Amino acid sequence: MVKFSDLEDAFLFTNFGEFSDNEALLNKKTGEIYYRSDYSDPDEFPEDWESDDYIFIPDKYELELGKSLVFDFVEEYIPDQFETVQYFFRRKGAYSRYKDLLDSLDLLELWYEYENKKTKEALLQWCKENDIEVDLEDEND
Repeated sequence: MVKFSDLEDAFLFTNFGEFSDNEALLNKKTGEIYYRSDYSDPDEFPEDWESDDYIFIPDKYELELGKSLVFDFVEEYIPDQFETVQYFFRRKGAYSRYKDLLDSLDLLELWYEYENKKTKEALLQWCKENDIEVDLEDEND
C-alpha cells in the first residue's frame, strides 16, 4: 500500500525539470518509492527493479494532464478565451502567458484547484488500473 501523499510527491518529482530528467519507481507490494534523476547516481533503483513488483510513476502527459487539461479548463470556465489560449500554445512560454491571462481574470487560484483535483483523480485512476492499493487517510480533502 502506498500513501497518497507519497505518490503525489513522486509524481511531482517525475514532472520536475525537463522531460524524462527524473524517474520514480513504486514497489507495488511495499509502497516504497525510489527516485532517480539524470543528476544523481544511476544505481538508485533496487537490483530487481525490472520485476513485476515495480512500476514507474507516470508523468503528467501519460495521465493526459498537459495541454488537454488546460483546454478542458478553458472550455469549462472561459470559453470566450479558447482561441487566445490556443494561440498561446503554438509558441514557447505558453504556460506563463496562460497563467498571466488567468491572473488577469482572477481565475488563477481556481485553475490550481482544478489542476490539483484532476491530478488526484488521474493518479487514483492510474492506481486502480495498475492494482495499486492507496492509503488516503493522510488526505484532508
